[in-house]
Amino acid sequence: MKIIFKGTVFSGTGEGRKFIDLPWVKRQIEEKLGFTPYSGTLNIRLTRESENQKKFLANAERFEVYPEKGYCTGILIKAHIDTVECAIIIPQVTDYPSDVLEVIAPRYLRERLKIADCSEVTVTVNV
Repeated sequence: MKIIFKGTVFSGTGEGRKFIDLPWVKRQIEEKLGFTPYSGTLNIRLTRESENQKKFLANAERFEVYPEKGYCTGILIKAHIDTVECAIIIPQVTDYPSDVLEVIAPRYLRERLKIADCSEVTVTVNV
């Protein structure tokens, strides 16, 4: 089974970059996903239909990023955009918007996929 997420790229606040750049986060991503993440996340505002699809991520293989004191846990789920391997990262915070998907990859996805704010993208997760 595949879960397909569709949405529009938008610029975030830079919080994803700060989290990814923490040495203990980067190390856990390398260990669990097998790649060194690019410094930052690709932010996608999901369509309403795709937002409803997020509940199916409970069936996907997932890895936890265990936090140091003062930080939240993050969930990692392998995914791909076109043929580019990546992962969804879901911060485990109560006020995290349900219509947002953050994606990490070993490369700068905007450059690699030739996308910018308002570009439409599709993220696929194999379950």
